[in-house]
Amino acid sequence: MREYKLVVLGAGGVGKSALTVQFVQSIFVEKYDPTIEDSYRKQVEVDSQQCMLEILDTAGTEQFTAMRDLYMKNGQGFILVYSITSMATYRELEDLREQILRVKDTDKVPMVLAGNKCDLESDRMVARDSAQQLAASWGCAFYETSARQKLNVDEVFFDLVRQINKQMPEKARETGKKKKCVIL
Repeated sequence: MREYKLVVLGAGGVGKSALTVQFVQSIFVEKYDPTIEDSYRKQVEVDSQQCMLEILDTAGTEQFTAMRDLYMKNGQGFILVYSITSMATYRELEDLREQILRVKDTDKVPMVLAGNKCDLESDRMVARDSAQQLAASWGCAFYETSARQKLNVDEVFFDLVRQINKQMPEKARETGKKKKCVIL
């Protein structure tokens, strides 16, 4: 079974943990408890393939930014989360994306932009069109999500797995395994 290392990034309070826990355990976490770092494992089926997802739910607060380079280096795919009710959380994502590209030393990294809290439409500060344009300029997928209503939660994670599969098919991954030496 293939394993995937997914990293959930974004500012504090955008709902990274709520999205992750909703995906892994089908529970909505109402109260905000700042995360330092939580890791989850979940076996899922994506496109008839069994997958083991290792999901790293990261800190959104500034005091833990030193840890970011490490999870960016090890992550295969990234979910960049902002709250549709906060323009500041949306603006922070550009720097996060640049950091990912710098650490990975490539401009093509599996990534999904997720506008969370779309159930709070009356408090919207970030226009859907703006986020769609940003995702298009980055060449990544975009979803508006609601951890509370479990809207597009699975889709975000499954889309990321599909992107990783497209970029790194199973055969390409096997080249890292030991090969038998044949002497002629």
